[in-house]
Amino acid sequence: MTQKPRQLLTIAHSYCVALNRRLAHEMARAGAGHWDVTAVAPQFFHGDLRPVPLEEFPGELSRLEAVPVLFSKHIHVMLYGKRLRQVMRQGWDVVHCWEEPYIFAGGQVARWTPEHAKLVFATFQNNKKSYPPPFNWIERRAMRRADGWIAFGHTVNDALALRPEYATRKHRIIPPGVDINKFQPSDRDGRRIREQLGWSEIGPPVVGFVGRFVPGKGLGLLMRVLDSLRAPWRALLVGGGPMEKELRIWAASHDDRVRVITGIKHDEVPAYLNAMGMLCAPSQTMPNWREQLGRMLIEAFACGVPVVASDSGEIPYVVADAGIVLSEKDEAAWSRTLEELLENPDQRTESSKRGIERAHATFAWPLIARRHLEFFDELLDSAENVNQ
Repeated sequence: MTQKPRQLLTIAHSYCVALNRRLAHEMARAGAGHWDVTAVAPQFFHGDLRPVPLEEFPGELSRLEAVPVLFSKHIHVMLYGKRLRQVMRQGWDVVHCWEEPYIFAGGQVARWTPEHAKLVFATFQNNKKSYPPPFNWIERRAMRRADGWIAFGHTVNDALALRPEYATRKHRIIPPGVDINKFQPSDRDGRRIREQLGWSEIGPPVVGFVGRFVPGKGLGLLMRVLDSLRAPWRALLVGGGPMEKELRIWAASHDDRVRVITGIKHDEVPAYLNAMGMLCAPSQTMPNWREQLGRMLIEAFACGVPVVASDSGEIPYVVADAGIVLSEKDEAAWSRTLEELLENPDQRTESSKRGIERAHATFAWPLIARRHLEFFDELLDSAENVNQ
């Protein structure tokens, strides 16, 4: 007798971006015949760097449900529209919620998950925080309903695993993934972007950054370090945020050496990464934040871009031996390291190879998708064994 496929509903505001739906797509591929996968995404979302209408994903294997959301400029109070409740009334075996359990949307999903379905939260929260009301109430209620949770990194596990709401529920450490088909080395794309930026192919290596233009990302340190270098360099800063004006003023003081680029869509990021000779992630631990992943790290690895990163939060676990990890406060070490990389192409080539190997062996979406499905199967199989 053929067993009916298990039904998985995966919900995330980040699914508005097509590349982020690779998790749902790869779960559908890996679980073909055993799992039917439906992804819920906002019809429109106000992102950190730009407004994001729901993006198309050609050849998408998971079913897509587009739902309206409210208050998406403020993620803690974002709410899904009533359409999500209608979708959740269908016969799901597992509801996977890629929303934090302490925010309004996480509370919604917990409240609307059918009684028979297994609810699994995925979380980036790697600080031991005490939330004020009503967020602490939402988290407690959401986790009481949850059957399991996924920590997106080792520091998330360290922060949450011993808390009462989390300790009694099964969990796994599974990082986010990278699309190794989209993010891959491309000399042609790199040359094209440098040409668009008005840079000659004959010139010093490009020191790059991709991400939010905020103090926690260490851009102040990066500017000071670059100012201190004797070796020639160019710099490409891609992202957006409140430090943009400061970065542009700094860039203007360096004539033709610096480019600050904003408004780039996620599917354009691979080309910009390939224009870089190295990527810097000098994240700085703040009173209420430390680096939760550094998505640009694994994307740079996949593109073969050497990585130099700070030791803030999850970064040492992400980088491992595939890049260089430095103390987030040691500016002298940053200066020495960038000087060495700028002057040593063989070292950059070796670092590139290690990064590509790590991206493919650890962070490729098909691997990450299978780990998710294995966890979901374990939760369902354990419940079935208990009921027998």
